[in-house]
Amino acid sequence: MARENDAKVADRDGRPPRPTPQEVAAAEGRTIPDWVRPGLRVLFCGLNPGLYSGATGLHFGRPGNRFWPALHLSGFTERRLAPWERDALLDRGLGITNLVARTTARAAELTREELVAGGRALETRTARVGPAWVAVLGITGYRAAFDEPAAVVGPQERRIGGARTWVLPNPSGLNAHFTLPRLAEEFARLRDEVERGR
Repeated sequence: MARENDAKVADRDGRPPRPTPQEVAAAEGRTIPDWVRPGLRVLFCGLNPGLYSGATGLHFGRPGNRFWPALHLSGFTERRLAPWERDALLDRGLGITNLVARTTARAAELTREELVAGGRALETRTARVGPAWVAVLGITGYRAAFDEPAAVVGPQERRIGGARTWVLPNPSGLNAHFTLPRLAEEFARLRDEVERGR
């Protein structure tokens, strides 16, 4: 009966039912479709979806993931969007993709070969969609995917599929190096550049 009630909530406001621990565990290896459309201002590129995201089918879907609050606090959105508000995100000229499509419990499970292949696929995807900027979320993954071991968070010389490139910190709660305020500051640096039209 509880699942039926959850389904009614999902029908009313778009919030999906909370997955069970068994559903989360069973989500390993799933993929989530990209949220893209032509002419995006920024295509945010995660490393890969976590198991919770795989279970819900939503990017940055785990409660506590700091992507959505950082996006809002940085000024990219006028309110905090929820992980199921795909159209609201796209309507603001923002999209989401991943370097590696398959879900894992931790990004550390990804191989270097997967990340390099993901970088090549991102080049192709970006050239097709044509965003102004690509923002890769995670410096370690960016360094591996594009063989740039000295890269630091911020703007990059490299263009990805013709788009200007920025590296942001990984918004996962496991990234203890960046508090939410610091994360929002880094997102805001990118927003400033985007709004200047550079």
